[in-house]
Amino acid sequence: MKKRALNCAAYLIGFLIFLTGLSFQTKAQVYTNKEVGKKNAELIDSLKTAEYPYVLPIWGAKATKKGFNLPYSAGLSMQYLWQESELVIENLKVGFNNNEPYDLKEVVRFNSAVSKAQGLNLRPDFWLFPFLNMYGILSLAQPNTLVDYSIYLPDTSGNYNEVIRLNSEANFKATTFGFGITPTFGVAGAWVALDMNFTWSDIPELNKPAFAFIFGPRVGKSFKFKNKPNSNIAFWVGGFRLKLNTGTEGSLAFNELFDTSGLQADVDAGQVKVEEAYIGVETWWNELSALEQKNPVNIAKYEAANRAIESAGGLLNGLDAALNDEKEATIQYSLDKRPKDMWNFVVGTQYQFNKHWMLRFEYGFLGTRTQIITGLQYRFGI
Repeated sequence: MKKRALNCAAYLIGFLIFLTGLSFQTKAQVYTNKEVGKKNAELIDSLKTAEYPYVLPIWGAKATKKGFNLPYSAGLSMQYLWQESELVIENLKVGFNNNEPYDLKEVVRFNSAVSKAQGLNLRPDFWLFPFLNMYGILSLAQPNTLVDYSIYLPDTSGNYNEVIRLNSEANFKATTFGFGITPTFGVAGAWVALDMNFTWSDIPELNKPAFAFIFGPRVGKSFKFKNKPNSNIAFWVGGFRLKLNTGTEGSLAFNELFDTSGLQADVDAGQVKVEEAYIGVETWWNELSALEQKNPVNIAKYEAANRAIESAGGLLNGLDAALNDEKEATIQYSLDKRPKDMWNFVVGTQYQFNKHWMLRFEYGFLGTRTQIITGLQYRFGI
């Protein structure tokens, strides 16, 4: 198929993959600390004897009497986030005007799909118990997806050949909302946190918000400054596990996707090439002997080639029909996606100016995902 003829179908495929690229969340960043050691004896005594003045967290008074130094029970943080990760895209189907979709898995092969996103989020939180932080998430993001993919068609011997390889890129706007919980506990002067959050990212081009679940175990330790008892710096290490909902589907107006000038000629040329591929495969099949036609390998090759030709032809025929009704035509799609690697490693630090103000930075790396989070937090008691 000529490059120009395939470009119309390839553009549609690339556009649909762009819609899957969002993976953009946040995590909790405040931890309960267990004070230990002789150098903290005075602080431990003061915690045990002082009256706890706030309603939250529940059992806060009991925790302080046991030597736990609790953060203020409520907070509000603003964070900047950036991430880049690789996705695996599978099982692409495309249909027109709500008719039966065409399965393109034998026609389209994805070489790579890289999702990037940056934005700001607002995170209010509170401590329900001394060991359980709960928070909400509201994020405004600009996701970007770069996809490298190829279109294949069978030749006269039934073998598949790459016809064209394309790179496509697009930018979108998304709103993410959700909630999270962070069980945490102090041990031997350090803390352990098991952060979990559930988010839904709303992109106008999707039928429904994209769901993601993040699990982030961390272990860290805080270090006080000698002359600033309410200031400290904390360091931590941990993991980051991302799980996306695998299915994505939606519907788009045809005239939102294409500049239709010259498109009809491309579709016509593509249909001719599909017909040529069909004739070539049939010729190859008919030239086989009766015994060769009974060979399971040849049967599988023949059936797969015809499925691919039918899918490519259906895609072009759908575009042809849509061109005759540009204003009313719609395109439906579905696909499966998942992170190439679910886990990566994180390191982070937080500087606490005092018990009200904190500045945080975290970096995630290894595997096929990289992320940076930085933010400012204000805390207060309730």
